[in-house]
Amino acid sequence: MRNISLPLERLNVITGPNGSGKSSLYRAIQLLVSASQGSVTNALAIEGGLSSTLWAGPERISSAVKRGDHPLQGTVRKDPISLRLGFASDDFGYAIDLGLPAPGRSLFNRDPEIKAEAIWVGEYLKRSNALATRTGRHVAGLDMIGNRTTLASNLAPFDSMITHAAGPKDAPEIYDLRDQIRSWRFYDQLRTDRDAGSRRPQVGTRTLRLAEDGNDIAAAMQTIIELGDVNALADAVDDAFPESRIEINETDGFFELRLHQKGLLRPLRAAELSDGTLRFLLITAALLTPRPASLLVLNEPETSLHVDLIPALARLIVRAAQESQVIVVSHANSLIEALANAGAQKLSLFKEFGETHIEGVGSPKFVWPKR
Repeated sequence: MRNISLPLERLNVITGPNGSGKSSLYRAIQLLVSASQGSVTNALAIEGGLSSTLWAGPERISSAVKRGDHPLQGTVRKDPISLRLGFASDDFGYAIDLGLPAPGRSLFNRDPEIKAEAIWVGEYLKRSNALATRTGRHVAGLDMIGNRTTLASNLAPFDSMITHAAGPKDAPEIYDLRDQIRSWRFYDQLRTDRDAGSRRPQVGTRTLRLAEDGNDIAAAMQTIIELGDVNALADAVDDAFPESRIEINETDGFFELRLHQKGLLRPLRAAELSDGTLRFLLITAALLTPRPASLLVLNEPETSLHVDLIPALARLIVRAAQESQVIVVSHANSLIEALANAGAQKLSLFKEFGETHIEGVGSPKFVWPKR
């Protein structure tokens, strides 16, 4: 992936063939959250370092190459090394530009540095609507009465201004943006294997956000029952598994999920459920949380599900989109069609000369902060 901007609506489904860039998009959005948590360096290290995220093709592809008149050849890099991530919403926009440090004696000379950051209001960044801007180590922003002031003058190159240049009193917009980004939720590692925590009793505490691996499903379900929409939960379970219902068993503070099904004399424990059944219940717990996220991203939620469960899954996702902006990454035609029929925006990715593009959709304007 080289340069792509996604025009997102309330409910979005991203699809495309293998290798078209779906997973890269998913990880790019996760990196934005890492920036808000001050852990973008560690997140990039897990991916293999900044170099592993950089465009592997030539900086420029001539029209002659695209026509097929000349072969694709490598060129000498002229532009600075840069990984740029950003988004714009109805409330705020944010962008970050990461690059490599100047050569020096440190052994950490492959750790990325934050070269520029910006927070703004409106469609795209302009001088007149910037709330805070960071160039190098200096951060300028607006104070409580709207006067431009210095928020930080010697910020470490690996620290984001979101985490180190503001609090709720001296720069409330940055603080609000940080909370907004940190509320985003990602689900692509829900475990249903035999050793998964979701299959074993767990200490139960109020759980307003299902863990990314789903190990606290019993507590999350009980939280929905006590604090959320218990009728929606019952309807979702019955929609997928007719005349079934869940219950949470508590023993000495440990919670365990159980499923009552028609025709069985006893409920099935989580350890006895099929992978598909448990996965659907995990997704249900994630989507029916009493405290919805501003953005919810699901990566291949159809994994392990029988085709008969796809319509119920689609209805569950459509309901979640009433409370959260939702992005679904999928290659299951049945789910994609069901969501599209319910009004979801379909974004089909494809690659041309190694670059990811969106089929039939123009990229929205996005202005990046200057270094």
